[in-house]
Order: sequence, then structure tokens, then C-alpha cells
Amino acid sequence: MTANFVHLHTHTEYSLLDGASRIKKLINTAKEMNMPAIAITDHGVMYGAIDFYKAAKVAGIKPIIGCEVYITSTSRHNRGPGEKEESYHLILLAENNTGYQNLIKLVSIGHLEGFYYRPRIDREVLRQYSEGLIATSACIAGEIPARILMGDMDKAREITKAYVDIFGRDNFFIELQNHGMSEEAEANAGLKIIAREFGLGLIATNDIHYVRREDSEAQDILLCVQTGRRVNELDRMKFPSDEFYLKDTQEMAALFADTPEALANTV
Repeated sequence: MTANFVHLHTHTEYSLLDGASRIKKLINTAKEMNMPAIAITDHGVMYGAIDFYKAAKVAGIKPIIGCEVYITSTSRHNRGPGEKEESYHLILLAENNTGYQNLIKLVSIGHLEGFYYRPRIDREVLRQYSEGLIATSACIAGEIPARILMGDMDKAREITKAYVDIFGRDNFFIELQNHGMSEEAEANAGLKIIAREFGLGLIATNDIHYVRREDSEAQDILLCVQTGRRVNELDRMKFPSDEFYLKDTQEMAALFADTPEALANTV
């Protein structure tokens, strides 16, 4: 069977108090779905990389080692008012062993030099350690979609150009997501324009935080532990739906029927 989709945006239990995907369950479910490969992209850390790699190898699935890093639009050395809000998401995937080593370096720098609420890197250090890495624009918390949602397409273009300069046109992809959120639909419209203008490939992802749809309740409880809130409180941080699970190829194809190339590019 020819594969026509691979998940490239995946949070495991090592996205602490945010991801509820146990690695073995994640890999076994991906195998049941005949997925040829799957990525690990935990928030700012690589704690799960070795367990993930070993489990995938045993299952006969290609492991793609990555990270959803926090990148600041200013400097990783900056602290103080407003800096927390200037932290965005960026997906980095190791293309080869050089990329894997550079990913380790970047994640370490994020903790040792850039930590402010989160382990942050900046474009300066990203440029230094970009070899062997494939990057994507991430979810709506990414820098490019965030600017689109602010109504600032010119700034979104400026940021896109910076990433193309760092990674090259072949190693930087525009990421589309569809969990039924109006913000995603708005961001996707702008992202497609930018991809067309810069000649960049599109990829479709699901922001996986748990393996099965029914696991969303457990993940919601983790969020409550993280934020010190109770499940029955109404004004708390909460995922907008139960769509953040490991979807099969057919589900993803239905969600992105208008952009089949975004599915094909994941392979």
C-alpha cells in the first residue's frame, strides 16, 4: 500500500502536562493505520526522542525526530515586560544526523541561554545551527500565522523571507491545520497566499496531543493540573474541541480535500 500522508506535528507525554500521547500507544496506533513514518515534536524539549525512536524501530515505522521550539521575535537574551508574548512556535525536523545534532544544540541553548517562562531560541542561533533541519510555520501560535491573524500580511511576508533565507526554499514549509477553528480557516487563507508568493510547499498536519478522540478528557485534566484550575471552571485554558488526536489518512484527506498537495508533501 502506497502511503500518502505522514503526521509531522505530534506531542507525546513529554510535552509535560500538555500532551497525553503515551509513546507505545502512539506508535502502535500509527502502525495499525499503516503509517510508514511519524514525527515527534514535543514543546521545547527532546526528552522522549530515544524512547520514541526505539519504539518506532521495533514497530517498523520510520521515526522522524523533531521539536516544536519556542522562538522569540526579539533576542533569546531579552527578559522583561512583553517578552513572554513575543514567543512563538516553530516546528523543526531533523533531516539527517547533522540536523539531529543541531536540534540537540538548539534545544539546549533554549534552556541554558534563552529560558524565560519557556526555553526560547532566536533567529540568530537558528541561523547558526540550521543545517540538516526542515522547518515548518507551525500552528496558529507560529509567528507567521499569528501575524496573519493580526491583519499584518506585510510582517508575515517579512518573517517568511527571514525563514527562507535561513533554511532555503526547499527546507521551509507552510503548515496548514484544520481542527474546525475559525482562526485556522482565516490563517490558512493567508498562508496559502504566502506559500504561492514565495514558491513554498504546503504541508497538512493535525496538532496531536492525544492518541484517540476519547483521550481528550484525560488531556483536559492534564491542562487543569498545569494551570492550577478545576475541570468545572468555565473561564480556564481549554482546547476548543476533541479534534487533536491521531487521525488516519482518510480523515486527513477529507479535511484537506482542497489541498491534496499538502498531504502528499508530508511523505
